[in-house]
Amino acid sequence: MNKGFAMLCTGLALALTLNCPALAEVEPPPPVWVTLGTIGGPLSSPVRSQPANMLRYQDQVVLIDVGDGAVQQMAKTGVQVGRVNAVFLSHLHFDHTGGLAALLGLRYQNSAPNRLAIYGPPGTRALVAGLLASMNPSAEAGYGIPGAVKVDPRSMVEVHELSDGATVARPGATIRVAQNSHYSFPPGSRQDRLFKSFSYRFDVGGRSIVYTGDTGPSTNVENMGKGADMLISELIDVPATISAVRRFGNLDAATLATMEEHLSHHHLTPVQVGEMASRMGVKSVVVTHLAGQSPNQGQVSDYVETIKTRFGGTVVIANDLDSF
Repeated sequence: MNKGFAMLCTGLALALTLNCPALAEVEPPPPVWVTLGTIGGPLSSPVRSQPANMLRYQDQVVLIDVGDGAVQQMAKTGVQVGRVNAVFLSHLHFDHTGGLAALLGLRYQNSAPNRLAIYGPPGTRALVAGLLASMNPSAEAGYGIPGAVKVDPRSMVEVHELSDGATVARPGATIRVAQNSHYSFPPGSRQDRLFKSFSYRFDVGGRSIVYTGDTGPSTNVENMGKGADMLISELIDVPATISAVRRFGNLDAATLATMEEHLSHHHLTPVQVGEMASRMGVKSVVVTHLAGQSPNQGQVSDYVETIKTRFGGTVVIANDLDSF
């Protein structure tokens, strides 16, 4: 290339950069929350996956709850298991953890390059240790080649058990923890120490997102979520859920009565979702974890209208693979 022409090109490039900041520094895309699965347990659905969410920002991929089918749902968004950097579990009910075995096993088979950080309530270490132990037969067999080097599955994860009020620092994000009211064990009791359910607040990329997980009304969660941009809230339709369990479940009368009490006190009705969002002062509400069988369009419209009787902001009922 002619030397004078090369100097001219360099000068033009410098001038363009100085006059166009976007050329000098490319802003990262805003964080995106994806509702991978939006149906709550204990029943499965033919059209919605179990509770799971994905937060993508900068070069980070974080899963928030990992219900059955989460890995397949991720693949539909173009994200493979090796991209996941961290997992946050709200609580250890099966509909929120059923997909964790697949995530761990497939990351192992794919030799994921990074250690997976798993955060959750007390009991998370025992849960993960059991899942890792279940991987040993496959790890021993490998791909059936004699003499192949075995990698210990335990080397691929790190587990952090959290407590109410904790703060977690992740690359580019701060996460706050609030114990919620999904369980009603007496404070300070042995059961309360052993079993907790958490809500999370993610402050990332200029956005603040509160995820209720499973909870009933909770001033603790409301205080953590004050002024957030978006509330990702669970929702329970108790009559519809009980009706679905009666039709498709296999529970005796005593167990069904216990479940009805749990559903009525440890989850949020549409009215309670609106009241919580209003007291928090959030800008928008995304409703997920629709308990029972998948709602029809009429039910969805009714949910939105009921929430809006208590909350004046935007309300959306999430579908699987929606992005916010």
